[in-house]
Amino acid sequence: MRPLEKELDMPFIEVKHIASCSTEQKRALVRELTDAYVRAIGTDEGKVWVTLQEFDAQDWSTGGELVSDRGGASG
Repeated sequence: MRPLEKELDMPFIEVKHIASCSTEQKRALVRELTDAYVRAIGTDEGKVWVTLQEFDAQDWSTGGELVSDRGGASG
């Protein structure tokens, strides 16, 4: 990797999901995502950004139907 590429290496991982995880699960998720990126790419873990964006089940749909109407998630 060229020096300039190393300086610009600040990966951003964004996870969008239905709000149903505990704080402990979120901690585990961001740790696993960070560790996986570091293993695969070899960057410093302090440069890896992870964001979690949560949505209510009524704000997501699949197959033309709200997830909250499918009964599979709380909403």
